[in-house]
Amino acid sequence: MDKKNMFSLEGKIALVTGGAHGIGFAIAESYAEAGATVVFNCSSEASLERGLAAYKEKGIDAHGYVCDVTDEEAVKKMIADIEEKIGTVDILVNNAGMIKRIPMHEMSADEFRKVVDVDLNAPFIMAKAVLPGMMKKKAGKIINICSMMSELGRETVSAYAAAKGGLKMLTKNIASEYGEYNIQCNGIGPGYIATSQTAPLRERQADGSRHPFDQFIIAKTPAARWGTVEDLKGPAVFLASEASDFVNGHILYVDGGILAYIGKQP
Repeated sequence: MDKKNMFSLEGKIALVTGGAHGIGFAIAESYAEAGATVVFNCSSEASLERGLAAYKEKGIDAHGYVCDVTDEEAVKKMIADIEEKIGTVDILVNNAGMIKRIPMHEMSADEFRKVVDVDLNAPFIMAKAVLPGMMKKKAGKIINICSMMSELGRETVSAYAAAKGGLKMLTKNIASEYGEYNIQCNGIGPGYIATSQTAPLRERQADGSRHPFDQFIIAKTPAARWGTVEDLKGPAVFLASEASDFVNGHILYVDGGILAYIGKQP
């Protein structure tokens, strides 16, 4: 293996679900920077237009689709169109997700099912759709965004934690079942990442002090800071590249050390 090129994604087609903004956009951007052709999906035409504009602003010629990743027939149609017009998907990142912060005893079964459908069933549907092409090529990378909630529980996120824990095991099982085809399936577990969605939790209070949740995260993180989307780029490229060809069934936690740390003494 050429050490200079082991992280190159030249000639590869990378599909990132939920890739119009946030973590998905940053991962897709990193793939484009490494030479890959980027394809992404989102849930609405408005999101698609914003996503395409954001990629264009970065100088990336991305291909976008509106597709409900929980709809198996819609996913099959999208993958068939990608294969016909662009080529076989070499890299799949199951990034699209949702969370409902509701105490478990107040959460309806339908609300629980919705979270599991998006965070666990959809990655199964997506992986199932791209696996035949990867098996034919005898090469492929599937990367599932698993979250620290693959390992930890927390108040009000029972459905999310259950789904992400299931996604961790789906990751290991895909690795087990398709490793013989030179297909690697791994996960990334982001820690607390500074995005527009988490911005309110990092705003300074009226007296200049940190938000209580911000204080909590800083105290629990050895790095003493929130992560950034830039922190996810290197790990994402590594797991998509030849550099990780013998890494399979692994969850790479990009969390600044939270899972290794008991926290500061009060």
